[in-house]
Amino acid sequence: MKKTIAVFAVLLSMIQAQAVGLNKKFLRAIHMVEASGRIGAIIGDGGKALGPLQIHRGYFQDAAEYDKNLGNDYSKCADLAFSERVVTAYLHRFASKAVASNDFESLAKIHNGGPAGIKNRATVKYWVKIQKYI
Repeated sequence: MKKTIAVFAVLLSMIQAQAVGLNKKFLRAIHMVEASGRIGAIIGDGGKALGPLQIHRGYFQDAAEYDKNLGNDYSKCADLAFSERVVTAYLHRFASKAVASNDFESLAKIHNGGPAGIKNRATVKYWVKIQKYI
């Protein structure tokens, strides 16, 4: 029994550490930029993105490879809380240092432009939009 409790405590602390890793204001800024705060099965990017954080299938797959608890049901990205978990996993996978230091500029650019988004000049406009909500 003690062993089970210890394992549970370790798992819980890992989940909490990851969930706390992204600032709620930052997640809210993404939500506002991507969907003007709307919730539900919002389809965007010409049918390529889903949900309030406008998650693409490839982005979801990258996040789910990192966090196996996300499963493989892309349609769950219509849910805001689930989408936040996806973004958290994705950014932990590709930008753990930026997550740890609350480097919102890097996080926004990677969210918008992929793992190399920081180097992509097209992500600068996205960062400017995000800043309005942080």
